[in-house]
Parts: sequence; structure tokens; C-alpha cells
Amino acid sequence: MTTLIMGIVNVTPDSFSDGGRYADADTAIAHGLWLRAEGANLLDVGGESTRPGAERVAPRVEQERVLPVVRALAEAGAVVSIDTMNASTALAAVEAGARYVNDVSGGLADSDLLAAVATTNADLVLGHWRGPSADMYARAEYADVAQEVLRELTDRADAAAAAGIPPSRLVVDPGIGFGKKGAQNWDVLRALPRVVGLGHRVLVGTSRKRFLAEALGIPGTADDPSVTESRRDLATAVTSVLAAQAGAWAVRVHDVVATRDALRVSEMWRRPGVAGVRG
Repeated sequence: MTTLIMGIVNVTPDSFSDGGRYADADTAIAHGLWLRAEGANLLDVGGESTRPGAERVAPRVEQERVLPVVRALAEAGAVVSIDTMNASTALAAVEAGARYVNDVSGGLADSDLLAAVATTNADLVLGHWRGPSADMYARAEYADVAQEVLRELTDRADAAAAAGIPPSRLVVDPGIGFGKKGAQNWDVLRALPRVVGLGHRVLVGTSRKRFLAEALGIPGTADDPSVTESRRDLATAVTSVLAAQAGAWAVRVHDVVATRDALRVSEMWRRPGVAGVRG
């Protein structure tokens, strides 16, 4: 199985890594097209930051940000995902051409989202989530984080099925960084084969997140300007390869090239009969 690359297109002024850089539609569209040219298989367009401490934005504002971008990228032939927790935004984005709805809350933030997506042909990504970004770590208490994530993802998949979304349209995401502190993220990543074992496609998003900066001993946090993107992107590429080896269907990243190259090297390493280069 070839692991797909989902490129991140943040149309927001306040995302933790690139907030404001692609906040206007034309710049975001150009960035999405560039990510596609660099090897992204899917483009995940979001208009609401889910960084720690972020406040919610009104669906109207979110839609003003994302719909022109979704429409333009879809018309250009890209496979587009809408990163939203709002049912109304999900429906509008699918109408504009999105083929995936990526809800980091797993349908918990908006009780209408699952039923709304069920009326479309879009696939649904269900993230593991325990509460809004404003107090993201308030519920980061686990007796066995891997087991609890597995159980809660199963509950969300069951809820989606009850709403009329068949398993063939579901993707699950263990929610790295969402309601999980440093070491808890590593526990969940080590359990990825068990997440894959649930039987759904699995999306993994580690890109530039705080726990990577902590693991590298970089001063500050992943949302601190003193932390260089290059080191976080290298760490992201490594975790993306490890996720692929664990059976991930796709990885969600800011730097498509670093992850593309890392996945390609990993594939060559594992492929039998590949001729080497003599130095």
C-alpha cells in the first residue's frame, strides 16, 4: 500500500505554524496548487485554527475563507478535503467540490455533522478529540491512552454508521496533539498498528507539532517563532515514514517535499531487487 500525502492549506490568520501566510484566497489557492505539484495527493483546506488555545470562529466567517479556495482547487483537478467541525461548512464545501470532510472533533463539536455528511458522497475523517482548542489539554487524563483512543474512535465510527455513513467512506485519525500531552502522543503513535486494526483507513497528522519540538529538545514550543520549520519538518518526515510502515493510509503535512522524499526512500529500502548506485 502506498501512503498518500495530504497537504495542509490553512486559510487562517492564526494557525500555529503558518497562520496568516496564506490567509487570502489567491495566495491559498496558489499554495495549494504548489503543494499538489510537489506531490500532495490530497489538499486539506481549513478556515478555523485548531491550535492550542484557539477560539472558535463563526461558520459564516469560515466559509468566506475556504469556499473560494475549495472551488478553485477542485476545478483545477485537485482532490480536496475540507477541514471543518461545522455541518453547514461541510455541506457547502462538498457542494463546492470537496471530496473529503476532515472533522478533528469526530462529529462531537456539531451534532448535525454526521447526518449532514451522510447526505453527500463525501468520505469522512473522524478525529479523536476530547474538547475544544481553547482548553485542549484539560481532558488529557488517561489510564491507558492507547486503549482509550481506540475505544473512543470506535464509538465515533459506530456513531457515523448509525447516521448512515458506511465504513467504506470512513477514515479515522488518532488525533495526535489533540487532548494529548507530550508522551501520550508517542504512546498513541506506537499503537498505530492497533488503530489500523480497527479496519478503517487511518490518517496521521504529526506535522510541526509541539511534541516533536519537545522530543528534539528545541527551546520553546512548536508554535514559537524561535523553532525552525526545517527541524520540525524533518521530524515530521520521520514520523510520517514510521506511520506509513505501521499501515497509515495518509499523512497530513505542511512540507510535502520532505515527506514525499522520505516516503520514497523508505519504499526503495523495502523494495527487493532495486539496483544500488556504486560510488
